[in-house]
Amino acid sequence: MNRKPTKGYLAFQAVNTVVMVLVIIITLYPFIYLIAQSLSSDAAVSAGQVTLFPIDFSLETYKYILRDDSFFKFYGNTIFYSIAGTAISVFGTAILAYPLSKPRLRMNKFFIPFVVFTMYFTGGMIPNYILVTQWLKLGDSIWAIVLPGAISTFNLLLMKSFFTGLPEELEEAAAMDGMGVYGVFAKIILPLSKPILATMTLFYLVGMWNEWFGPFLYLESRNKWPIALWVRQLVEGANQVDIGSTAEASSVQATLKSATMVLTSLPIICVYPFVQKYFVQGMTMGAVKG
Repeated sequence: MNRKPTKGYLAFQAVNTVVMVLVIIITLYPFIYLIAQSLSSDAAVSAGQVTLFPIDFSLETYKYILRDDSFFKFYGNTIFYSIAGTAISVFGTAILAYPLSKPRLRMNKFFIPFVVFTMYFTGGMIPNYILVTQWLKLGDSIWAIVLPGAISTFNLLLMKSFFTGLPEELEEAAAMDGMGVYGVFAKIILPLSKPILATMTLFYLVGMWNEWFGPFLYLESRNKWPIALWVRQLVEGANQVDIGSTAEASSVQATLKSATMVLTSLPIICVYPFVQKYFVQGMTMGAVKG
């Protein structure tokens, strides 16, 4: 039997709709503004005329950037760092979260507080820099980018909560059939963990794609820069970013920052719709079952 919605419920829906529309507008406006700037003329951007729509529509900035070989070099570095770093991080988080999700393992009473401790206290930037560059000798290499922050404590606890919620009976049945611990993990646990694995992949991929501070500290060679560090230097107006001195470069200088930000953000925006279903499912299951 269908009940007629009450006035209170209708009022809640109206307020909820208005709030959500406002959140969407606030969230989308910066990106729309960047797109509008990148498609406008240099004069319009310099004069502050651009808001939501391009003024004097032009693609010259994108043509200029895409003809620059250094842009694709930095982009390639970012793709390589992101794929390698995400694979290492997801794998490391999974193999650590699985044993931590088993209360029967006695040492968990020691390891879990130890892991949580790292969420609130760190060694600091200078000790980390000395550790990475002098003791581990990882300076100016990909390992300085992907290894120091390979496992996020928050992501680890989220994956641990997900593993805790999986039925123990499945593992016991597999063990009775003669399957070892690694077999159970690879053939039973991981196939059931697609939602949380997709969530972790998205978290780590976005973090690695946007990472610039680690490369800024550890990479001495400019040809190893990721695109995020190049964009950061461009936004800061650093001398390391060479946009040339030609008339063409001058004509796109005001829109260059916006265009590079748009091109840098597009891959992540394109990836998200494909993992959105798993992302929502993994977050809710990991949180509720924790």
